[in-house]
Amino acid sequence: MADSPKYVTATDDTFQELVLNSEVPVLVDFWAAWCAPCRVIAPVIEEIAEEYQGRAMVVKVDVDANPRVGMDFGIRSIPTLLFFKGGRPVDQLVGVIPKRALTERLDALAAQPA
Repeated sequence: MADSPKYVTATDDTFQELVLNSEVPVLVDFWAAWCAPCRVIAPVIEEIAEEYQGRAMVVKVDVDANPRVGMDFGIRSIPTLLFFKGGRPVDQLVGVIPKRALTERLDALAAQPA
């Protein structure tokens, strides 16, 4: 999947640079093409990516193409949404989550000092 103008696609090789070294909060969507719930939540993830440009970053990781990152963070179900701040995972949600729950978590992370 190519990068959208709204979100970034990370790989096993680029995850550290994009997510762990980010200076803004990051929402990482672990997904796979065959996952129906992943397709359901994808438009919400894109909306959030567009709305939070400049305040937070949205990164998508295809777990089939990038198994190392998924294993490193113990991803067992998808979609899994991990929230990172300062290079560390600070929150996690699994499944199709309402947009409001995601934006509330991002707002809280963006409001915290670095």
